[in-house]
Parts: sequence; structure tokens; C-alpha cells
Amino acid sequence: MKRIRLPHTYALLFFIIILATVLTYVVPAGEFDRAEDADTGRIFVVPNSFHEVENEPVSPFGLFKAIPKGMEKAGYIIFFVLMIGGSFGILQATGAIDAGIGKTVVLMKGKEKLVIPVIMFIFSLAGAMLGSAEEMLPFYPIVIALSLALGFDTLTGTAMVLLGAGAGFAGAFLNPFTIGIAQGIAGLPLFSGIWFRLIVYVTILGVTIIYVYRYAGKVQKDPTISPTYEKDKIKHENLDLANLPDFTTRHKIVVAILVIGMAILAFGVVQLGFYITELTATFLIIGLLAGIAGGLGVNRIAEEFVKGAQELVYGALVIGLATSIMVVLEDGRILDTIINGMASVVQGLPPTISGIGMFVVQSLTNLFVPSGSGQAAVSMPIMAPMADVVGITRQTAVLAFQFGDGFSNVISPTSGYFMAAIAIGGISWEKWAKWMWPLFLIWTILGAAFVALSVIINYGPF
Repeated sequence: MKRIRLPHTYALLFFIIILATVLTYVVPAGEFDRAEDADTGRIFVVPNSFHEVENEPVSPFGLFKAIPKGMEKAGYIIFFVLMIGGSFGILQATGAIDAGIGKTVVLMKGKEKLVIPVIMFIFSLAGAMLGSAEEMLPFYPIVIALSLALGFDTLTGTAMVLLGAGAGFAGAFLNPFTIGIAQGIAGLPLFSGIWFRLIVYVTILGVTIIYVYRYAGKVQKDPTISPTYEKDKIKHENLDLANLPDFTTRHKIVVAILVIGMAILAFGVVQLGFYITELTATFLIIGLLAGIAGGLGVNRIAEEFVKGAQELVYGALVIGLATSIMVVLEDGRILDTIINGMASVVQGLPPTISGIGMFVVQSLTNLFVPSGSGQAAVSMPIMAPMADVVGITRQTAVLAFQFGDGFSNVISPTSGYFMAAIAIGGISWEKWAKWMWPLFLIWTILGAAFVALSVIINYGPF
């Protein structure tokens, strides 16, 4: 039987761009009115303001223009990924990472799998309380290298960070960028209903840790089952676990620079409002200082930076292509039409079904508006009053938004930070999606069950 070969990630995204372009000729153009909140400066959608506008279908030439426009629009995260790659290339060249991993391997001998729940719990808190996503990108190379050294694979290392933070993000109980904004738009007290979301968080994180833990155990027993086995075999050979370098004083200084730098990053995100530009600058400083402390010359630092950045070009361009889909929908003025149409589907259904329908609609919306805060601004002004009409609480509408935004973030090819994460690991979207699909299905079932339960218990305060 001939094996069906899935299209290359670039080809898949280009097909989606073509489909989006065709839709601009088929779907009526429309827009919501938007206004500015005088207190916060936030732009929000005015409820019941959707109206049709003149069609502006995207031309074939416009389709190709959308690609560089998407690259430009996502430029900040594209260069963030490249800078991380370059800086980590310098860190890797010092030998400190390999030596530090060797030390960890010795300490964790016989209890390697305990690393998985610990790391995933830590990253889940970042997702649940800070809404961290792009900010996690610097950690992937380190955790992947540790995963390989402990006898797991690249996919396990990627999952520890991506699904740890992703489970926390989906089960968020204190995320100001999604829950905070959504509840504010819905008129709910900030972070109200936290007890229910804590139960959600523990449940989602628990099943996610079990999923990754069981998979890692299978890979330990038989590395050939890994989708990344061929690449990992080469990485293992380069790692040379039998002859890892000693953890010298110079290495300790480099690791100290990395740890202090990460602490500064965390403080900056929480206290100083650091985002992509500040994170990029900080990581460049970490790479430069590590190169100097590691004894690399000026030319060697530059060479290793280029090598590290080269390894992430594939993923960086994927982010731009994914953003191009949004550009087409916005240029064709059909994005609001699609959102309004999906929202209308849940009207007139029984309350429990309406709640689950909102969850489905939010999941679909996330394909077109992958930003959590952006999706809240676009959809919650529609969903909140709709919840009143169909007889469910606005808190349930927020929960449906939380799941719809969170679950698909770690599988959707339009999610920029997700595509960047798997690119850092050198994992194709097809391989990740095949591995992730059972867990995504479990998440979806749990999400639907929690939404239904929230309707039954009249999850409030209102």
C-alpha cells in the first residue's frame, strides 16, 4: 500500500493562503464598528454593529503581496526567533550547555522521568499566570538538549515546554492577557470564578503530563518509535554522552550568566513589561557575555551566531507565511464576516449546546485571530451579550473563549509562536500534529465537559 505523503509545511500554508484569497471573492465583506475605551485605550468591537461593506477581493498579485506583508507584520517575532538561534549558537559553542547537561544526567541517573512533571509544572505556571508563549522560546533548545541527554527525544523536550505552558495557558486561572481582558469586556469582576478554573488547570495539566510521561517512557525503551529518531540519532552522536566535558569553572560562569539572564528576563516580563524587543535585546546580551566568558574570540562569536540563526530560518519563515493568511482575510475585509457568521450559529440552541457551540466557534476563530488578547477583543463583545440571550452565564462564555483560544494554540499552523517552537526542535508540523492529535482530542472532550458543567451549575457570578 502506497503511503500518502502530506504536503510540506510551506506548501500547506500556501494552499491555505490561496483558499483565503478565494474566499474573498465568495464571502461578503463586512465589518464591526470599533471604539476606544477611554480608561485603558483598548480598541473594542461594538456589539450588534456588524454591517456589510463594499467587497474588496484580493487579486492574484495581492495574494503574493500578502506574503511579504505577512513577513513584515510578524517581523518582530521572526527576528526574535533568529536572534534566539544565534545567541544559543554562541552558548552551545562554549561547551557549557553540554557540560551542564552531563552533570544533570549524572544527578538524575535512574530517575530521569521525574524531570518531566517538574519542568512541565514550572512552565504551566508561566502560561497560567503570565500568559507566556513567545517568552518561552529561549528555553526550548536547553530543554530539548536535556531531554536527549536523559534518553528521551526532541519531541519530548519540545512538549515539556510547549505543552507545559500550553496546558497552563488553556487552563489559565490568572492570565491577565486572556481571562483579564475577556472578563473585563464581559463586565465580570476581574479573575472571578477562579476556583473552577483551578480545577480545570489541574485536570488539563494532569492529563498532559501523563501523556508526555508515557510517551517518554516508550521512547526510552525503544528510541526508533520516535518521529524524530533519525535527527535525534545524529544529535546523540554529536552529544557523545560517554565523553561529556568536565563542568569547569569557565562553564560554571557561562551557566551563571545564562541563569542570571533568565532571571532578569522573568523579572522584566513580570515587573517591567518586557516583551519581544526587550527579550531579544536581553538574550543577545546573554549570548555575547557567554561567548566572552567562554573564551570565544570575536570572530568565533560572530560565526557561531550566524550558524545558530541559520538553523532557525525555516521556522522563522513559517511564522511569516502563517501571518500572511490573516493579511489576506483583513485585506479582503472578510475576517469580521467569518467571525460574525460563526457566532450566529450558536444562537437558538439549548443552553448547554450553546455553551459548547461557543467553545467550537472560539476554536475556529483562533485559526484566524491567533492572538489571545486580540481574539478576546474581537469575539467577547459578541459572545457576552449572546450568552445573555441564550440563557447561559457570561462566565461560561469566558470559559468557552479560554478553551477555544488555548487548545488550538499548540496545533494550529496559524499560531506563530507554536510554529516557531516546533521549528526550533526541527519537528515538521505534520509529525507534531500526528503525535499531538490524541491529546488534542482529550483536551477538546474535557473542554466540552467543563463548559457543559459550567452551564449546569450556573457558573457565575453571572
